[in-house]
Amino acid sequence: MAPPITIRLNPADNVVVARTDLLPGTSLPGEDVTTKGHIPPGHKVATADIAEGETVRKYAQIIGFASRPIARGEHVHTHNLVMGDFARDYAFCRDARPTDYVPEPATFQGIVRPDGRVATRNYIGILTSVNCSAHVANMVADRFRHGALAEFPNVDGVVALTHQTGCGMASEGEAMDVLRRTIAGYSRHPNFWGVLVIGLGCEANQIGGLMKAEGLANGSQFHAMTIQDTGGTRKTVADAVERVRAMLPEANKVTRRPVPAKHLTLALQCGGSDGYSGITANPALGAAVDLLVRHGGSAVLSETPEIYGAEHLLTRRAVSPEVGEKLVQRIRWWEDYTSRTGNEMNNNPSPGNKAGGLTTILEKSLGAVAKGGSTNLVDVYKYAEPITARGFVFMDTPGYDPVSATGQVAGGANIVCFTTGRGSVFGCKPAPSLKLATNTALWNRMTDDMDINCGTIVDGSATVQEVGEAIFRLILATASGQQTKSEEMGFGEEEFTPWQIGAVM
Repeated sequence: MAPPITIRLNPADNVVVARTDLLPGTSLPGEDVTTKGHIPPGHKVATADIAEGETVRKYAQIIGFASRPIARGEHVHTHNLVMGDFARDYAFCRDARPTDYVPEPATFQGIVRPDGRVATRNYIGILTSVNCSAHVANMVADRFRHGALAEFPNVDGVVALTHQTGCGMASEGEAMDVLRRTIAGYSRHPNFWGVLVIGLGCEANQIGGLMKAEGLANGSQFHAMTIQDTGGTRKTVADAVERVRAMLPEANKVTRRPVPAKHLTLALQCGGSDGYSGITANPALGAAVDLLVRHGGSAVLSETPEIYGAEHLLTRRAVSPEVGEKLVQRIRWWEDYTSRTGNEMNNNPSPGNKAGGLTTILEKSLGAVAKGGSTNLVDVYKYAEPITARGFVFMDTPGYDPVSATGQVAGGANIVCFTTGRGSVFGCKPAPSLKLATNTALWNRMTDDMDINCGTIVDGSATVQEVGEAIFRLILATASGQQTKSEEMGFGEEEFTPWQIGAVM
């Protein structure tokens, strides 16, 4: 039997979602509605007359307000639906429940570091304190490409992660704290056997200040140098190459062995979202998160501007009022930040999101929080802070995917799941990144970039729980060394993007 042509997410909704392309005059079975115009796939159609100013509901939640009267059967989108503020009942801890842990947790083939941390990959990293040393860092990494690591099969690569900042900013303060915290988080990441940090020498982000602030020290697996002190580009590259060569034999000695899933910290991302994101890939990823947490692992939801308007669904799952309040404080920070910079929270969704059927940030957020599953919210972190709690947590980041994922990996995430409906291509070295397609058309069109098709849910051939279990199995296989599509394509170095807060001076 063919699936229905529309999707009703909750009996209380006054819109349904088109499962397929709906032509004018199409009768919607079970809704007593005939379409009054063309409704693209993933877009909304009104199932009742909606007065101007009345709330429009999807997921049994408010996604906006009618900007003019909307007739039953009419397309509901940017031409007749607008953002609006409304009171949210945060109801701290109301939905928190004891976690039902499994008696025999799943395992994966991990790399156990001497200090007990567990890696999913084994890289050597070339990091920079400032953009001025980016080219030199890339020159060093280039020496270890094109078969240069054939003698070291257990080393996944030598990668240069460069960025656009580090100077033209205050030497102290929030912006510098965030940058240093990010670089230090990568320096300590279990997926790096060793790290070399290269600076220019005169930048605001002095390497000495970075190391002092973050407790970093030179040793066999951490090296720091500046171009100016070393004697220029050629000498710096030669010195750095020799230091990396000295690390490679030890880095190659690693082996994989079975370790419990509690050693996984999963970063949750969505990009290029569409009208199916909150129906297929995001809730399926949420089901996988619930499984990971029950097996003792951790998952990190982020992108604060993309939970705006749905944060009350998370505060209700907080394990304490203090945790819930930490999340609300980050929302208030963003409201103030966007106001000061002449923006507004509804600048998100993007044009691509809207083309895919998402109209307001409220609607996008309700779908985005589904990635976090249903277990308790156990802690809230600032950008790039080390993640120490086990279970489902939140990290405050921008909604821009590379910046958000950079913060999560700096916090310790050792694997990434990235849902997409429009077709994002993304990697995040040193952590492997899995792509989850929200619809089968995307899967068929971009199969070289997508790792799993969640469109089977909307096609009617699989349930959310079934796809969630498949994602969980794929997470374990990937953590064990199986390459992702983005890794096969070589993605993951250019996407390193620390959050730049404040003015560039």
